[in-house]
Amino acid sequence: MFLSMQHLLFPLISFPIILLLLIPFKWLSSSSETKRNLPPSPPRLPIIGNLHQLGSVPHVSLRDLARKYGPVMMLHLGSVPMLVVTSAKAAQEILKTHDLVFSNRPKLKIPDQLNYGSKDIGFAPYGEYWRQIKSISVIHLLSRRRVNSFRQVRERETIRLIELIEKSGGLVVDLSEKLVKLTNNVISEVALGRTSDDYKFRDLLVRFQTLLGVVSVGTYVPWLSWVDWLRGLDSRTNTLRRELNEFYDAIIEEHVAKRKLGDGGNDQDHDLVDILLDVQKENASNFTFGKDTIKAIVSDVFSGGTDTTSSSIEWAMSELIRHPHTMKRLQQEVTEVAKGKPMITEDDIEDMPYLKAVLKETLRLHIPLPLLVPHEAMDDVNVMGYDLKKGTQVMINGWAIGRDPSIWEDAEEFKPERFLNNNVDFKGFHYELLPFGSGRRGCPGIQFAVSINELVLANLVYKYDFALPNGQKVEELDMSDLVGLVVRKKEPLMVVATARF
Repeated sequence: MFLSMQHLLFPLISFPIILLLLIPFKWLSSSSETKRNLPPSPPRLPIIGNLHQLGSVPHVSLRDLARKYGPVMMLHLGSVPMLVVTSAKAAQEILKTHDLVFSNRPKLKIPDQLNYGSKDIGFAPYGEYWRQIKSISVIHLLSRRRVNSFRQVRERETIRLIELIEKSGGLVVDLSEKLVKLTNNVISEVALGRTSDDYKFRDLLVRFQTLLGVVSVGTYVPWLSWVDWLRGLDSRTNTLRRELNEFYDAIIEEHVAKRKLGDGGNDQDHDLVDILLDVQKENASNFTFGKDTIKAIVSDVFSGGTDTTSSSIEWAMSELIRHPHTMKRLQQEVTEVAKGKPMITEDDIEDMPYLKAVLKETLRLHIPLPLLVPHEAMDDVNVMGYDLKKGTQVMINGWAIGRDPSIWEDAEEFKPERFLNNNVDFKGFHYELLPFGSGRRGCPGIQFAVSINELVLANLVYKYDFALPNGQKVEELDMSDLVGLVVRKKEPLMVVATARF
């Protein structure tokens, strides 16, 4: 009894003593903080800081906070300082002026678990390992030469899409589902050597992207990790990780078995998995390039190439249907360039400035990743006159920048014409348009994604007129989104397609 009372009394007695000891430390810490010029920051709650202010749609919540506290503001997610940037000028300082300083990625709980300890390109910490796997992926999959070599794959899958729509015979078509299938087939062929009609795998990819966009409380307040368990987040992550692991293991084993039988084909026939297995063999003594690295890179290619690409075409078609005059102008352009050919080719697209303007405007309003993948400062640095400590995370709100009324006239309106006499592009050199990020950690797959977007969109509007089912008016089209790492339409795009010729 005495022992138990002692255990109860000790914390009560020791807590005031500890508090008294901490007060001078806190005072000194606060004093040193005042010497630094810190960004404005909204008030924060004990323990969780500003986590509650992220809301259910973080890019919108952060834009609203920025309207009050400025385009460069500091949040505290638990004890983690997070600089939130919502201006093109500040984004340029992060991604260009101080590109090297901010080239690291913070270690985030869910991405780390789903990407085999952050062994993928997107979330790997900055360093030699990241440089090597990025170089491998760019050279063997994403270089201009390799992207051009996949032209027949893109054209074949586009023809298949057109044929599927034709077979609908004027009935309602789930265009969203067919676009996901198209992009998944393109990625499957170049990464795995075959197309995939595996609906289960597509479901895995959707769940993967959704979970990557979920804020884990345990990432920012480790001792509150039980909240993630209570939300079912841990269970969902573990289940998905196991299912993805089984899928990738089967793919790798299939490739290894073919190679043992001498059926690996020549170098030109090698897909990404073959190439990664070759690299692994060459680096047998390098323990960092193991089976998990292969799975992480393949996962990156699928998640980055499927959902982001299909959602961009889906949003573009939705906006064109909502704006019949824009659709008509685009159809006129592609028809004039095609000159009666049965299909638009990639050579034709170079003469379609309005098509390119439509895609730029789509990416401005519907940026695939509204909050770019977070960066982390590797050293103390000054940004826009504010002093940031090493370890500060940075979140760039590309969605808010793309809708900034100080940059864009009629910022909320879909007006592709704004890009006809405007050299702003999305390749990472214009910070008012950042759908693929910029700098060292910018997306290396820009050309791969854009080549699919342009070809598919050009052929869809060339071959068909589109209407909404059941006499629905275009202004009634549901444009609400489903938030994850990638923002997709909440409701699938259901259309009735009528052949134009």
